Amino acid sequence: MYKLYTRPGSGGFVVEAALALANVPFEQVDVPKSERPDPAFLDISPLNQVPVLTLPDGRSMTESAAICILLAERHPQARLAPAVDAPARADFLRWMAFMSSVLYPAMLRFYYAHRYTTDADGTKAVKQAAIAEMDRGFAVLDSALKGRDWLVGDQMSLADIYLVMLVAWHPDIDSARAAWPDIERLWARLRDHPLLKALNTSHEMWPG
Repeated sequence: MYKLYTRPGSGGFVVEAALALANVPFEQVDVPKSERPDPAFLDISPLNQVPVLTLPDGRSMTESAAICILLAERHPQARLAPAVDAPARADFLRWMAFMSSVLYPAMLRFYYAHRYTTDADGTKAVKQAAIAEMDRGFAVLDSALKGRDWLVGDQMSLADIYLVMLVAWHPDIDSARAAWPDIERLWARLRDHPLLKALNTSHEMWPG
């Protein structure tokens, strides 16, 4: 059985969605935020971050995008992503890597700015640069969605859920929704998805 270490409002949101959509049993462990984590948790998450997924064979992995890609590969019947040999697979891998390397780090720099500067007065500049970077990334994705129902392929994938999770973290959500109408269109559809509505009850990613 899978074991997911997570907490409300974290990147565990998309992994919980993946496991539920795959209809596979898993144990959920909520990990409280702490500057003094359990050493056993650091063994599987050296940066003291969630989510962490322990696989049925006992190995553990971090990085939400990588976890999603693995789950899509292991449970193809759930159609969490385009098939490995499908033309849309390349776009799926591209956008998952883009979001995890551009947008997710920008979010971390905004919300944990003190980690990214040694200047006690420098956090404001770090946050400003982080917002500029996330805005640039979301604009790229909004353009990619133009004229499309989904980010990749012809049905919902984990890339769509990953995207709306990230945009829900934007520090100025009203401006974000106005600035990127195609992302907002996708997000509006997913806000009505029964599973995501249920997950939002515990994660409070967006107003109910």
